[in-house]
Amino acid sequence: MVLSEREKSNMPGSDVVILRIGHRPERDQRVTTHVGLTGRALGAKGMYLAASDKGVVQSIRDVADRWGGEFFCKDNVKWRSCIRDWKAQDGIVVHLTMYGLNLPDIIGEVRDHKKILVIVGAEKVPGEIYGLADYNVAVTSQPHSEISSLALFLDHFFSGQELNNEFCGARIRIIPSRAGKQTEDL
Repeated sequence: MVLSEREKSNMPGSDVVILRIGHRPERDQRVTTHVGLTGRALGAKGMYLAASDKGVVQSIRDVADRWGGEFFCKDNVKWRSCIRDWKAQDGIVVHLTMYGLNLPDIIGEVRDHKKILVIVGAEKVPGEIYGLADYNVAVTSQPHSEISSLALFLDHFFSGQELNNEFCGARIRIIPSRAGKQTEDL
């Protein structure tokens, strides 16, 4: 699985892309959509989904169309091929798990790389992933959400700078306010 030219052109600087595995379409649509939306909002360039779920893909594309930015979402990806191809293109693989090395202890080393594939699991992750990953990274050593793991990883990776991202091509934007909801059409 090779990145298209469009996908490559959307990835200046450090390329962080998510690989979502273990997605069960009948159970995980909302959570997987939130994994993609969290990645998009916090600086990832796209998400590969190792399952067939056009609804998730369309939901994420709809948000990107309205709120701007370049974020791809591709389903039906074979996770082994995705990992193999990513590594063949000089990328590294980071698996977010509670069994890995502590995030604050390893993030500096991960930051040294320009092309990072972040694996986020749903149901039980195949044991093979632990061996294929260049880094198994623990975001706490306690059970919690894959969404929170991804958010904390991206925040640490981008050192909080992702919170100031502007999204080109947005058709709507939030106007910060102390109370109420204010948006403007662009």
